[in-house]
Amino acid sequence: MTPARFDRRLSVDDQIRERYLEVPFEVPAGAGSIEVRLQVADPTAVIDLGCMAPSRWCGWAGGARRRFVVRPEEATPGFLPGLEPGTWQVVLGLHQLPLEGVQVQLEVELDGAGEVEVEARAPVAETVRGHTRGIPAEAGLTWYAGDLHAHTVHSDGTESIDQLIARAATSGLDFVAITDHNTTSHHRLLRGPAARHGVMVLPGQEITTARGHACAYGDIGWVDFRQPGQHWLDQVEQRGGLLALSHPVEVDCAWQHRLDRAPHAVELWHISWFRDLTATAPWAFWQLLEHLPGSEATALIGGSDFHTPGSGWTLGTPTTWVAAEEPSPEAILAGMRAGRTAISLGVRPDASPDPLGTPLLVRHEGDLLALAAAGAVLVDADGVRRRIRGDQERVAGHWGRGPYHLQDPVRRVLAVCR
Repeated sequence: MTPARFDRRLSVDDQIRERYLEVPFEVPAGAGSIEVRLQVADPTAVIDLGCMAPSRWCGWAGGARRRFVVRPEEATPGFLPGLEPGTWQVVLGLHQLPLEGVQVQLEVELDGAGEVEVEARAPVAETVRGHTRGIPAEAGLTWYAGDLHAHTVHSDGTESIDQLIARAATSGLDFVAITDHNTTSHHRLLRGPAARHGVMVLPGQEITTARGHACAYGDIGWVDFRQPGQHWLDQVEQRGGLLALSHPVEVDCAWQHRLDRAPHAVELWHISWFRDLTATAPWAFWQLLEHLPGSEATALIGGSDFHTPGSGWTLGTPTTWVAAEEPSPEAILAGMRAGRTAISLGVRPDASPDPLGTPLLVRHEGDLLALAAAGAVLVDADGVRRRIRGDQERVAGHWGRGPYHLQDPVRRVLAVCR
């Protein structure tokens, strides 16, 4: 049964009128499945694919898929299972269209034979984790190593949830946030793989638009990316989550939404910074952001934005360290909310005598503590500098103004903290 067909040439004028085009279709009571298939004639066009049920957001594939299936108990990754009668909407995100337009065909089939893919599992490996490195911390706290930005097959990543969590373990991380684009379909599937691999997993979603991205952390439900950025911050705050601006100076999706107050966190160190660790754009962005009300509580975090093996980096590039009271996702979020974060180039996933592998700068007993950083230069927010001469050097907390960073002699950033 085919309840909807859509065959139309879409142009830039359509994009201007309605960036998220809704194509309605009816689902009767007792339907056993929905299958949606999209064809786009020009491969240079980027048209995202999503779906809205009568009472909820069903899911989002972005430009990573041209087909999805929803059944009562299962669904294509990126989408939530469950069928309800009524008017559904296929949502087409008109992200990039050629000037002359592009022919788009959409077909919705009920009770078809389309299969739902099964997510792969990875072997369990025993590795050394960040919290065993003995980083000095305040009484009752432990520094845990993690990555706060990663993707799976539930958006445009190529690894399953289980595979990504296994990768976090073998990368020496204690926690990872899975932040698939504009969906929460992965949230219900995190508990089993997290327990299996012994990794804390934070439920997240990367709210993704052409005018900027932000990661919402916490099991807080779906956040509507079609609304302005101020709405994201308000909604996440009302639900008890945390909102972090993602890669705010990235080339094609830098942060452009207006906010009336500072966000809970900023992904100051994104993997893109590794292209040139002497770049000063993140610091320039921070100087603008710190004039917003509430910026004194904004946590600095990092994220690898990992999508697929073979890209030249893995999870924990960079590594975000969070000082937390216990090894739980809730405690990690609480540590972030309290601003107890630091960022390093990475962490060693093995039992090397070198406890870190890269320098680290943390707060300890009110002071700054530079670890594995002999020969580095400590720099404050105003550009004041001083040499670090030992591998565990303490700098009085009243020195300079945060945020601070360590850099090598050619001014490449090595570590960051507030």
